[in-house]
Amino acid sequence: MADSDSDDYWVQEPELAPNDPMRNFMPTSFGKTSKEANIAAQIEQTRRKVEIPQKGKKEKKAASDSDSNSDSDDDDDDSESDEEDEAARFPVSHEVVFTTHDRAVTSIALDPAGARMLTGSLDGTIKFHDFSSMTPTTLRAFKSVDPWGSNKSGSTDSHLIQHIEFSRHSGGAFLCVTAHPQAKIMSRDGDVLTEFVKGDMYLRDMNHTKGHVGEVTTGTWHPTDQNFCITAGSDSTLRIWDVNNKRSQKEVIVFKSKAPGCAGRTRMTAVAWGAPPSGGAPVIVSAALDGSLVMYSGNGPFSRPAAEIRDAHKADTWTGGIDISSDGRMVVTRGGDGLIKLWDTRKFKQPLVKVEHPSTSDRYPMSNIKYSPDSSSIIAGSASGHLHILNPGNLRPEHVTPITPGVPLIVVDWHERLNQIITGSANSETHVLYNPEKSLRGALEVMSRAPKVRHIDDDPSAIMDQSSGISGDAIVAPGALGGTKRGGVTASGKSRDPMRPQMQTITPFMRSQPDAKHISENIPLSKMLHEDPREALLKYADAAKKDPMFTNAWAKTQPVTQYAETSDGEGEEGPDRKRVKR
Repeated sequence: MADSDSDDYWVQEPELAPNDPMRNFMPTSFGKTSKEANIAAQIEQTRRKVEIPQKGKKEKKAASDSDSNSDSDDDDDDSESDEEDEAARFPVSHEVVFTTHDRAVTSIALDPAGARMLTGSLDGTIKFHDFSSMTPTTLRAFKSVDPWGSNKSGSTDSHLIQHIEFSRHSGGAFLCVTAHPQAKIMSRDGDVLTEFVKGDMYLRDMNHTKGHVGEVTTGTWHPTDQNFCITAGSDSTLRIWDVNNKRSQKEVIVFKSKAPGCAGRTRMTAVAWGAPPSGGAPVIVSAALDGSLVMYSGNGPFSRPAAEIRDAHKADTWTGGIDISSDGRMVVTRGGDGLIKLWDTRKFKQPLVKVEHPSTSDRYPMSNIKYSPDSSSIIAGSASGHLHILNPGNLRPEHVTPITPGVPLIVVDWHERLNQIITGSANSETHVLYNPEKSLRGALEVMSRAPKVRHIDDDPSAIMDQSSGISGDAIVAPGALGGTKRGGVTASGKSRDPMRPQMQTITPFMRSQPDAKHISENIPLSKMLHEDPREALLKYADAAKKDPMFTNAWAKTQPVTQYAETSDGEGEEGPDRKRVKR
């Protein structure tokens, strides 16, 4: 063996023939393994191939027909360089792909710090991703939660995830909207903090109900107050909730549709709540299934809208995408009629600009559209799987790049602090786009770590229930997960401590019942509980006749019982027979 100061070790190997089967069981290397990694090479592996748009190819072809070959080559180089410069403006040069769901990804949420990412899907689960504990070889979710998997009613039905969104002021809670009349406020660890009440479906006047009576389609948080959120439902109402009061909404906004044949009701499909940075009055903008677009003052009153556009989009098409700019003046909507329209809240009558854009809301109503953090761009997905970055003034595409070609791109988001774009597709993939020079943390931090060579037992999906999992390298202090308020187990009987093995569920009935084995061994005549009482008494019939113990005193004086003998059917005749009333 080498000196102790050296990092290399030499171990004598047994002499085996080249074709000896024992070589398959021998290790191939010994000694210390280096944890150093080529970070630049890891980041380079995530670089995306920049494709030249079809428009640029046509221009090059026309230039090549008119110019010489040498001039054409120069134009090709210039167009490629211009395309690369255009792509460098946006964080789309590199990407990291997460495949943690089984079905289409319908919603994405990141906390304000950008440390935790949540993804919702049609499979009814929410996956928790922690950027601080992932490496290039461990791109997976550390926890999976079904919001309706362990409710108090005992139902195991799951509902698809409509929308999830972290609070704008704190990453400790997020709003969870499922295909159910009750929305929930959940903690960043997946625990239900508040479950809003369901309204009375037999009341006609929606102003008198305390909650939604139909499916909740979407929701969002108050722009300045972290205690309030708003939800839109299929019962033609918008409801403002106080997260500290789950028994009734704070305000109810009833939208009365003027479309013929709908009895004044329609489904509210999207809602946005924005406020200008100067501290002005917030504004609520919502879209309905009848094609209407309504605007309310965020401070009330909500008896009638401040402005209403009846034919903003085609009726009976799902307008799922709506967003308000950071200055609170511009509103962009994406309708199911294949149009994107730009509106001005100061002149809320006609759209300023409208462009055609392929829609996916007919199959995926959660399709959205988003402003960039500084409102300098607008991003949206398409049915062809491309990410469109639009100009906020004329809605012309500034950059179009394929994410999942041929598969619809459903949801998009642009995080302010990370400067990264996150997309969710119908093939259950979540793509995080970034630029190493302009992005911070997030996916860039993951790819800047050395890969970890782990055993299969380190995969939480293979060894434990992910509903009680923790992030890969998280440090859990003793007693931190089992406080006095949380208790030892959940409502379904599972331990709240993820490090504790699953214990047998002990119900109150089982707790009050003694051990059956102890009873049979220590209590006399306990086996009689499982015997037939008639057979047990008939065993003593012959002994009772020979030696009567209780009737021996009057055995000689007891008269003989005589029964009347009647023939068949004789008792059914006579004048005293009672007739059956019919």
